Formats: sequence, C-alpha cells, structure tokens
Amino acid sequence: MPAAQYKWDWGQGTFLNALVHLYNEKPDAEKQQYLTYIKTAMDATYAAANGKHPNAVASGHGMAFLARITKEEKYRKKALEIYNDFLLTPRASNGGVSHRVETVELWDDTVYMLSMFLLEMYHLTGDEKYIADFAAQVKAHSEKLANKKTGLWVHGWDDDNIDYDDKCSVVGWPDKITRKSSEYWGRANGWITMALADALKTIPTTSTHWKPLEKEFKNLLKPLPALQNKTTGHWSQLLIYPNDPSNFQESSCTAMFGYAMAMGIKMKILNAKKYQPVLELANLGLKNYSTAKEGKYLIPSQVCGGTCIGGKDYYFKRKITTGTGFGIGSFILFGMEYDKQKSR
Repeated sequence: MPAAQYKWDWGQGTFLNALVHLYNEKPDAEKQQYLTYIKTAMDATYAAANGKHPNAVASGHGMAFLARITKEEKYRKKALEIYNDFLLTPRASNGGVSHRVETVELWDDTVYMLSMFLLEMYHLTGDEKYIADFAAQVKAHSEKLANKKTGLWVHGWDDDNIDYDDKCSVVGWPDKITRKSSEYWGRANGWITMALADALKTIPTTSTHWKPLEKEFKNLLKPLPALQNKTTGHWSQLLIYPNDPSNFQESSCTAMFGYAMAMGIKMKILNAKKYQPVLELANLGLKNYSTAKEGKYLIPSQVCGGTCIGGKDYYFKRKITTGTGFGIGSFILFGMEYDKQKSR
C-alpha cells in the first residue's frame, strides 16, 4: 500500500491507525518513517478527504494526528472540516450514526471507524466533546445491536421497514420484527472490542463516560474465552458456531480480540488469570496458522475479505484473503501490545 496511492477508506484507515500507534510507541530515532508515510498519504488524499459517512471519517484520524504532531494549520483545518461533515451524517432514531448515507442502518463497524477519528481529535484538542460523541455512539449502537444476555453484538440493525439493496448486503437481512441481523460476526465484534480498548486507554478514569464503557467492554469480552478454538487459538468467522463444518477460523477478529485482551489486562480491567492463557493461545495460533510468506515478509492469512450483512451462508462463503489494510493493521496492533506485555 504505497503512501502516495493511499485511498480514503476504512481498510487503509485501519492500517494507518496501526502506523500512528507505531509512531507513538517507537523511540525517536525510528519515528520518522511512520510520520513520512502518514504525511504522504494524507497529502495525496487532502482534496478528497471528507467525513460524510463512517468509512470516510475513518481515515480522518490521519489529519488530526498530523495536526497534533506537525502543528501545521492545514491539517487542523481539514480535521475540523471532517468533524463538521460527521455532525451532518444521517442518524438513526436513537442518534446512532448510519453506516450508509442512502438508508439508515446501524453497523458494528461504524463504532471503530468513528473511534479512530474522535479519539485522535481528543488527543489533538483536549476537548471532551469528542469523548461525549464517541460514548453516545457506543450507547446508541449497543442499544440496538448488543445481546444483553451474552454480551455479543449482532452485525446490524435497520431503522425502517424498507429493505434496501446496497449491492453488497443480502436483501432482506433484517428480521421483520426486530429489524436486527441474525448473526454474530467475528470481525464486527472485533471492531467494538478494539474501539472500547482504545477509548478506555484514552479517556480519563474520572470521566462520567469511563464506567459505562468499561462495563460494555467487560460484557463483550466475557463470552470469548469459551468460544476460542483450543487447538488453533482462533475465533471463528461466526462466533457461536465453532463446530459447524462450513465455518472457518478467522485471523483478523482473532488479532482484534487479542489486542483488546492485552489492553484490558494492562489496564487491570480484565482478570489476568482468566485472559492471559487465552491471549497466549491467540498469539501462538496466529503465528502457526495465519501467516503466509510473501518474498522476505510474513503477511496475515485467513483474513475474511470486506463484508456487509447477510445470513449464515453469506458469512461462511465470504472470500478469504491475505494481507489487506485491516488485516495487516490488526496484526500490527495485536503484535505491538503482546510484545510490550512480554517486555515488561
């Protein structure tokens, strides 16, 4: 993904976020390569940059990051333009930002795409309105998507009684009564766990938003140890059918859950005795089962390609890819947190 060919989207936005994390964590002598990539990518897409829907907002964190690091006014200006676009995005009846602009639907994916930008805007400005925006979106999405008994989230919810054909989702996916989708997709839940982990690291524990977010985080992580494959260390494409022969081991959600667990243990939110063995198994499993060689490099394999919403068969038949921006990004994020934990 050459920086000069960066595309203003969510997949590369996830990869870009991993580079921001690398910049923040690496010693000064190693920071420049990450800053150069981010700056090149943001300059290449400056004219196209916008926040008119969640997948566009996703890359906006690059502008906010550069405004913070370089102090250049053009990046602050663009970041504020993206935020103003965000304020005008279509909303559901409960205030949740719609994943689509053509119709109003709440998707898990939206929470992470917004979190990258809103949390970076808080880093830039110190203004708690960005934290409040994020917390409001978690609440609105959880209200419609979270299973209050298990903690897991279904993938989507439709705000009206009209089935919309976006040429990606399966027409008729919403339940006729609840308007919810039926399945607990691995990466959808991975997006939420990463967003919550990053928020809990960023938001002051004295904030009124911290405790509700901590509760949501713990509820979602609670069922995951029992759903992990004890041989491969992975979670499945669809979480609650680990023994279905049509299901498959999916690496991006495994890296995402691993990242969230590592963060949760570090922040003393999660019980290390319960979650550390799960984390170790995920790390070993990703190395043994979900890396492929590409020249002298190792890249993620067993990554579910870009996915919309459907029924069980739809998820089971999704293309399995190697690499991809979100695959590489999730592996980097997990690997960084795991290595940091081992070095302490």
